[in-house]
Amino acid sequence: MTTQEILQAAQTARMPLALADADTKNAALEAMAVALIAAKDAILDANAKDLAAARGRVSDVMLDRLALTPSRLTDMAKGMREVAALPDPVGAVLRRIVRPNGLVIEKTAVPMGVIAIIYESRPNVTSDAAALAVKAGSACILRCGRDAWASCHAIVEALRAGLRKAHLPETAVSLIEDTSHASANELMTADGLVDLLIPRGGAGLIRACVENATVPCIQTGTGICHVYVDAAADLEMAVNIVENAKTSRPSVCNAEEALLVHRDVAAQFLPMLKQRLVDDRTAAGLTPVELHLDARAAAIIDGVPAAPADFDTEYLDYKLNVAVVNTLDDAIAHIAKHSTHHSEAIITADKAAAQRQIRPFLLVFRVHRKAFC
Repeated sequence: MTTQEILQAAQTARMPLALADADTKNAALEAMAVALIAAKDAILDANAKDLAAARGRVSDVMLDRLALTPSRLTDMAKGMREVAALPDPVGAVLRRIVRPNGLVIEKTAVPMGVIAIIYESRPNVTSDAAALAVKAGSACILRCGRDAWASCHAIVEALRAGLRKAHLPETAVSLIEDTSHASANELMTADGLVDLLIPRGGAGLIRACVENATVPCIQTGTGICHVYVDAAADLEMAVNIVENAKTSRPSVCNAEEALLVHRDVAAQFLPMLKQRLVDDRTAAGLTPVELHLDARAAAIIDGVPAAPADFDTEYLDYKLNVAVVNTLDDAIAHIAKHSTHHSEAIITADKAAAQRQIRPFLLVFRVHRKAFC
């Protein structure tokens, strides 16, 4: 089907989704999760074809971003069930005013209608986006990157089977067949057919949508995520957290890209960091992390001198920017300058320091034995 035909077909799902009650939508999400697992072999076969076609053209890190496994499929189904367990957002009263004459005015959440999501080569986004849209009573049109198209197509076919079983229109979840720039442009300018456009990807994709879209567009941010190791941190815990945040899946948007270390612990912590992320990984035959160091960090350990632009770069790779700061306020100021407001973390045993960093940023992880959040 052409992009225009898919856009037109999605309109048939608007009202059935908008009118579906919570039980119907939750039953559909359960049926979609079951269908996803039932189609495991077909999805993994399609993913193997995507991986074979991408191998040699993209890095190993990006291949991992593209790859599906039985365990990742199980997690995708689990995520759909977790969305089903959330309260129904449709009909929620956001604000209520009673006027002096007794007139009641309510601001109520309603479905968006048709949501278009443009994303790149992470097939799991397909089920995530579809689940959230269905829960919100909206149809979704998905446009993935060409490297992931076979995988995403197999996933969408499974999700549509679940929708049919739940007696909801399969056009509630659609996948654009054209992976050229032309289809992305069609979604950006599909006035009257797309009620909201959400780009999920790198800075270039987001900028293109913001600059060219004539439909309403949510400007999401890239993931330049920071970890700050405070003077009051448990350093062994800190090195464990930093290793996980950088190396468990460096290709995802919530992977750590920048590390800030308080000057009082830098001389002790940075050698621990280099040992774990560089020396130990090299000895184990794993990809070492390339450390991009500011001048103060470079005076303590070896690495690559950090260029000014590095701290504004989302690597999605085994690379980590490292800087030494004098105070917590300096760390907050650095993050304010370079963050994309995705996820930030402080590692500290000082409750006041943790609470101070919570205020200006989106998130502080629970990173100590006592919870600060």
